[in-house]
Amino acid sequence: MKCVFIMGTAGSGKSTLVLSLVDRISDPEVSVATLNLDPGVRWLPYPPDVDIRDYVDYDRLAEAYRLGPNGALIASVDASVSHIGEIKGELEKLGADYVLVDTPGQMELFAYRSAGKAIASALSEGDFSTVFLADSIFLNRPSDFVSILLLSYSIQTRFQAPLVGCISKSDLLPAEVYEKAKLWITDPEYLRDDFFSERGGLDVEFSGRVLDALVEIGVLGEFIFTSSNTGEGLDDLYAQLQRIHSGGENQ
Repeated sequence: MKCVFIMGTAGSGKSTLVLSLVDRISDPEVSVATLNLDPGVRWLPYPPDVDIRDYVDYDRLAEAYRLGPNGALIASVDASVSHIGEIKGELEKLGADYVLVDTPGQMELFAYRSAGKAIASALSEGDFSTVFLADSIFLNRPSDFVSILLLSYSIQTRFQAPLVGCISKSDLLPAEVYEKAKLWITDPEYLRDDFFSERGGLDVEFSGRVLDALVEIGVLGEFIFTSSNTGEGLDDLYAQLQRIHSGGENQ
């Protein structure tokens, strides 16, 4: 059971990517299951095979403890940990080769709380990968893209698992932004020049050191441009996941 945790910025299209990947992976020789781990989601574009909402009642928790939306989500995610054994049992009965895990829309609720890491480790027995999905709106300025690099590195550091970086909604990008972003990803010096031309003031030296460190440790890597509308990048993403889970990348 190869677990792939889909994480990313709010509104980046994580659930839509799950649906698109199911369609892409579907093969007579490869089975795929979906797990929804967002207890507060009202609607999903796919019917999850296993659903945390069957175990954790977001509305009941909110009412019982008089919690606001964010507090109820935190309580629900934390409560999910106690049901991991049952969820894992459901998944094992399905016997799927891949399990695509749709995480909460607010990334920090899963990525940066102890519950998120505990759930990932318990479900997969420590052998899993992550997909970090960023909205294409973060390509409008080089500083926005660098902030995404920092976020992706924080996810990889937090979970200590192979990570595939993706940009969503690539079909909505103007041609000039798309081409410039491609250069940022493939040519660190080009990104550095654009970044410094935008930055000003006393933080230039510090920002430059941060960017240089990210490039040196390989965070820039290969961000895959994806579109759930056109199918762009889905073959590349699936190929990366296959490589990771066939032992081609250190855990």
